[in-house]
Amino acid sequence: MTQTIRFQLDGMTCASCVARAERVLAAQDGVTSAHVNLGTESADVRFDAPATPEAMASALARAGYPARQRQVVLAVEGMTCAACTGRVERVLRAQPGVAEASANLATRAATVTLWGETDAGTLAAAVARAGYQAAPMAESSDHDPRAEETRLWRDATIAAGLTLPVFVAEMGGHLVPAFHHWLHGLVAMQSLWLAEFLLVTLVLLWPGARFFRKGLPALVKASPDMNSLVALGAGAAWAFSTLVTFAPALIPPASRAVYFEAAAVIVTLILCGRGLEARARGRAGAAIARLVALQPKTALRLSPDPVEVPIAALLAGDRVQVRPGERVPVDGVVVEGASAVDESMLTGEPLPVAKAPGDGLTGGTVNGTGGLVMEVRAVGAATVLSRIIAMVAEAQGGKLPVQALVDRITLWFVPVVMALAALAFAVWLAVGPGLAEALVAGVAVLIIACPCAMGLATPVSILVGTGRAAEMGVLFRKGEALQRLETVRRIAFDKTGTLTMGKPVVQAVHVLPGLDADRLLALAAAVERGSEHPLAGAVLAEATRRGLALPETTGFQAHPGRGAAALVAGEPVLVGSHRLFGPLEDGLAETCRLAQAQGQGVLLVGRGDRAEAAILVADPIKPSAAAAIARLQAMGLEPVMITGDARATAEAVARDIGIATIHAEIMPAQKAEVIGSLGAGTVFVGDGLNDAPALALADVGIAMGTGTDVAIEAGDVVLMRGDPMGVAQAIGLSRAVMRNIRQNLFWAFGYNTVLIPVAAGLLVPFGGPQLSPMLGAAAMALSSLFVLGNALRLKRWRG
Repeated sequence: MTQTIRFQLDGMTCASCVARAERVLAAQDGVTSAHVNLGTESADVRFDAPATPEAMASALARAGYPARQRQVVLAVEGMTCAACTGRVERVLRAQPGVAEASANLATRAATVTLWGETDAGTLAAAVARAGYQAAPMAESSDHDPRAEETRLWRDATIAAGLTLPVFVAEMGGHLVPAFHHWLHGLVAMQSLWLAEFLLVTLVLLWPGARFFRKGLPALVKASPDMNSLVALGAGAAWAFSTLVTFAPALIPPASRAVYFEAAAVIVTLILCGRGLEARARGRAGAAIARLVALQPKTALRLSPDPVEVPIAALLAGDRVQVRPGERVPVDGVVVEGASAVDESMLTGEPLPVAKAPGDGLTGGTVNGTGGLVMEVRAVGAATVLSRIIAMVAEAQGGKLPVQALVDRITLWFVPVVMALAALAFAVWLAVGPGLAEALVAGVAVLIIACPCAMGLATPVSILVGTGRAAEMGVLFRKGEALQRLETVRRIAFDKTGTLTMGKPVVQAVHVLPGLDADRLLALAAAVERGSEHPLAGAVLAEATRRGLALPETTGFQAHPGRGAAALVAGEPVLVGSHRLFGPLEDGLAETCRLAQAQGQGVLLVGRGDRAEAAILVADPIKPSAAAAIARLQAMGLEPVMITGDARATAEAVARDIGIATIHAEIMPAQKAEVIGSLGAGTVFVGDGLNDAPALALADVGIAMGTGTDVAIEAGDVVLMRGDPMGVAQAIGLSRAVMRNIRQNLFWAFGYNTVLIPVAAGLLVPFGGPQLSPMLGAAAMALSSLFVLGNALRLKRWRG
């Protein structure tokens, strides 16, 4: 079948690019036409098999015109088990332009990666045709997650009210034999069965209709799910009982018993189980709900008088009034007023932070007692809080590598269960006492099988674990990092800003005899105005504190790993490490040696290649650094320090916090090489500013950050509070989550492995019990609840 796809391309600059891209596409086997538009940077392709979007995108990338991918997230209602997620994924992957699709049972969402311009509405319609309600996440953002729970409990209550009389009539005699004789003396058996028929039919057609509405179409499409099993089991019990009631001649006399109560109780128990499951899922996903609750709905925009407007109406550049006690609406900068702002939701720091004109504000933080006027800098998805929410949601919706095996098993689970149910029915019919016993065995197998527990085992643990991590200031950008962190062996730390505060302070300025310390400090500060090095800020701050006038500079040059240089009045001034200068004079050399032995940084200042002054700078060690290193060592991990500082300085810091392995005097570009040399199982922890190659090369990259300065896109994991102890927390939580997943999978697979044979009656010949469908329904509901309850234990994880 001919398909059409549109790729959005990068790298298109001229007509020759167009021609080359068209040739690359036309060369693909199966492509019938390809038209590339330079103005829109797009390629429209018509193709048949064996051509695929992936192959075409790969060919375009090799030619230098990579196709852009984009993601769409759909909220999907109606998924109840692993078979449902598998069907949703298959439907989405079959749509033109879809590169990958992942449905998550715990979050009730599907993440779709697209090559082309297929819109979200088309994807949602395809999911709807498969029997599920779907809408783009943005359009469903006003959906109340408690609504499904409310509907389930309403239906469960109705089902219970209709089921109770039937259950009492059929099962009461087993508990109180006199009740059985009294009831049948009062009402004829046929009349009683007729009343039960009416009540149970109402149960199946009203609260139980959801199982038939979803399960039977899935069965017809040869992709049965949990709803199909319930529909078949309850439907078979109802149909057999209906035959006994209205056409008893068709049933052997020994098998004329009704099982209306089984059909009704199955529906009631499963609805109750799903209600409890929905409540537990709500608790599991509470982390995102709490983050969303931090976002104000309105703001006071000054235009010029204060006007209350929705947050969505704000634009960059708007001025907004923030009254005392209010939440800051969006990200921005203070332009008027002074106050103290509670930033604990970002940094974990309980003390409010003083804010004055020029200071940044982050949406969701709480203003103190002073009034502020702020200028909006970021709105919508660009705000820090929105990016955090998106990051947590992405991690919670991701799939771990371990899920691949579960997906392969659940793909065949429901069909295998149906085959086993048919086999149990046939065997009991052939060798058992009668038709009734065969029916009980077949229905019990259908009902007790629980793909729900298998489908929830991994995603619900990820959901709770990443949510708990977010509460602790540890943000997993990708769920896969949870699994990789469990097996790491060593932790490589950058020093500045990671193990130290990252805010160096000038301790002293030593100069050669006869030279002016303030003059050389002013020269150094003038050069460092153009530098982004952490020590530059300390030099500028000290010059400002002393009230020094800074001369004008020209020709600024940065020398990575060594320092910086500029011209002052035509004379070259160098600021940096000893690698920028010739041999140091004795006085400065001894000063440098002593300072580095004490863990202080040294910035040399000189005109030409002669060092004339040494600025001693100390970067205080973070209070928790030593405890964090000790904790990691207790966990069996090897800490390593990688720094560009001199070895003596690095050794002094390492000695104070307990690190034995040091890689000193490493330039930024060399950090990735060191990470590579450390081998597999290495985590790199850096500030995310100049560590991108090392963060990318490590098995897991952890970016340190504090509030609005966090490099959110830098690592696989982001520590919002900038606390080294967060590394130990992230690894400890990873181990706890993976242990929890293994427990869930063991239970889910063990439950089905043990109880399906019991339900089939395998133990009856050996004097064992025959499991009734009602007990099967209860066991099935409890199986999912066990998985959810076990995962919810992670909410109490303290490390």
